[in-house]
Amino acid sequence: MLEVKVTAIGNSMGIVLPKEALSKLNAGKGDVLYLVEGPEGLTLTPYKTDFAEQMEAAEHVMKKYRNALRELAK
Repeated sequence: MLEVKVTAIGNSMGIVLPKEALSKLNAGKGDVLYLVEGPEGLTLTPYKTDFAEQMEAAEHVMKKYRNALRELAK
């Protein structure tokens, strides 16, 4: 478990993530991270929670237009 401290950043509050946390999140300067509320509290993640839903929609479209996509790929 990594400990972080809430600090004042201008008129806002923020936390500074240690290098180990950024490495595990595969995140760097300018990346967007998401706070997701779950049954165990908040989780910090680099992934959008609706990503799986978006992938299902993309797979549906790819199956429906498989032949057209195959022709376009030539």
